[in-house]
Amino acid sequence: MTKPTGRVLVYAPVSLFDHDGRRFVEDQALVGLRRWAENFAHADVMMPVARMPPPAGWTDLRAASLPANLTLHALPTAWRPDQFLRVYRPTRARIGRLIAACDYPCFAIGGLFGDWGAVAAFEARAQGRRFAIWTDRVESEVTRRGTRDGTWRARLRKRLYWRPMAALERAVIPRATLGLFHGAETYQAYAPLARVAELVHDIMIEKSDRIGADALAAKQAEARTGPLRIVYAGRIEAMKGSTDWVATLAALKDRGVAFHATWLGDGSERRAMQAALARAGLSDAVALPGFVADRAAVLRALRDAHVFLFCHRTPESPRCLIEALVSGTPLLGHDGAFARDLVSRAPAAGRFFDAGDAAAMAGALAAFDTDRTALAGAMAAARACGEGFDSETVFAHRAALLRRHLG
Repeated sequence: MTKPTGRVLVYAPVSLFDHDGRRFVEDQALVGLRRWAENFAHADVMMPVARMPPPAGWTDLRAASLPANLTLHALPTAWRPDQFLRVYRPTRARIGRLIAACDYPCFAIGGLFGDWGAVAAFEARAQGRRFAIWTDRVESEVTRRGTRDGTWRARLRKRLYWRPMAALERAVIPRATLGLFHGAETYQAYAPLARVAELVHDIMIEKSDRIGADALAAKQAEARTGPLRIVYAGRIEAMKGSTDWVATLAALKDRGVAFHATWLGDGSERRAMQAALARAGLSDAVALPGFVADRAAVLRALRDAHVFLFCHRTPESPRCLIEALVSGTPLLGHDGAFARDLVSRAPAAGRFFDAGDAAAMAGALAAFDTDRTALAGAMAAARACGEGFDSETVFAHRAALLRRHLG
């Protein structure tokens, strides 16, 4: 294997947390950090740092065993205008020094104030450097669609921010040498703005996480009988379509189908979702275990399920769909370019419907319940579609694109 060369500089907007004299990093972000270090002689990664207790799922860096050729650079968290203006000049100067010292600058963008990826892009442009930008969802559109959700302060902020966010995206993306867009939904939105656009994926699972042939055969055999098992993994938020998810299950119950469903995750809509399940008489059929920090446990739940039901309401490219396919679990949910692209290799792995069409989605679930042979075939198609979706492959692909276009 050829020894990696070059120095990459990455801005990743996943927050670090400083608390009690220790620094914490998200578990999945650790995978990405290690992959960048594997693909270059040295990896410099800039990340914002928040001074507060970390959420569940963050690891103490002292126990993380980071690669020797990886350096983390903590940038200030500055989501408010006043915070951003106070730290803008020294932080941009610091970013500028890192850009000058690197070979391959690559910055994630998305947001407005405190979006150091956009600041880094303008600085790289000022230095006359080639650089890449990366994004995994259409952030301004996600914000626009969220203007009816949350507290009045949150709604007001979204109404004020989404247009400037869109303007910032239109200013940054054409200035980049290369645009890396995670998933077809994001690619379709941003590719027309980019000088060179590439469709990429941001996956943190390993090759070994893909369900094996023997395990798939056992899963197909077990799924021949018994209640239909349905799963989703993600935050309980309006943008994830929690109300549509409950409505679909209520319609499935009305059809007389026996099932058990699980939503893995937590969020601001948890209580509202619990109330909706109670009103629909679904409390005994649906489990809401909350946030699950153990990624192995999440993958086990995805493998155990027969169908992955999703009802996303915003243009994004959620990794959970890929994790379901890797687990041999077919997709059923709202239509979109990202989901359709994922199953293009074996279309039987997905069933997609207009957003909010709970009756149609319930009908498709009931059809799976009736025809378990078709369900087994969809599971095989899902596994086929999951091939190549692993962190080793997708990060090597991104590194190759950086070398090709920025070298």
